[in-house]
Amino acid sequence: MNINWDAALYRKNFSFVPEYGKAVLELLSLKEGDRVIDLGCGDGSLTQKLADMGADVLGIDASAEMIALAKKTHPNLPFERADALEFSANPPADAVFSNAVFHWIDAKDHPLLLSRINRALRPGGVLACEFGGRGNNGAIHAALKKIFAKRGLEYECPFYFPSVGEYATLLERAGFKVEFASLFDRPTEQAGEDGLANWIRMFDKIPFEGIPAREADEIMEEAARELEGKLRRGGKWFADYVRIRIKASKEFEV
Repeated sequence: MNINWDAALYRKNFSFVPEYGKAVLELLSLKEGDRVIDLGCGDGSLTQKLADMGADVLGIDASAEMIALAKKTHPNLPFERADALEFSANPPADAVFSNAVFHWIDAKDHPLLLSRINRALRPGGVLACEFGGRGNNGAIHAALKKIFAKRGLEYECPFYFPSVGEYATLLERAGFKVEFASLFDRPTEQAGEDGLANWIRMFDKIPFEGIPAREADEIMEEAARELEGKLRRGGKWFADYVRIRIKASKEFEV
């Protein structure tokens, strides 16, 4: 993962992340006692939902801050700190669930990610996931790139946002049968008057590394002015999310 989280602030201002993730749960047809791994479990909100569905669940996250928060808020559930590129499961799981995680992982590492998931699943086991797809937050990243360039700075989007076709191909190469895949727009309301700047501060940290705090604030203020006509409606900020939602089953071991 390419971010250090302020877990408490995440829970306060960005609760929409697990809230929207509830729809991904509908891709799973769980039986009582099915073993499910919540990969990138965050604060454990969706891990709890999986448990409520009857799953024998394990929450995994690379962030020590998130795991600590998950254990505090859901003390009845098991959580482990582990990297998505290194985790394993013994015995194999019936399903791997993941919400708003895969786009944080570098494109070059996705074959390894899917190989890890494949090995963590029993034959026929299911991967159900949602993450940023082609065009996700395109207006925000374009505006920041323009503003950075005006200041003689280089802006590189730190996320991986694939198309359905691109990711389906990766899944098939990794031993999966794609059963459902959809790319869709999901404008997402941000909390407060400074919703856009707060979104950038929480989720888009890497491009600002090494930039003085005052200049970073100026860039975010300029981005807000640039994007007000596109992303502000009725006095509220909306991030221009595009999501990819996938269900795939393990066809063969890799």
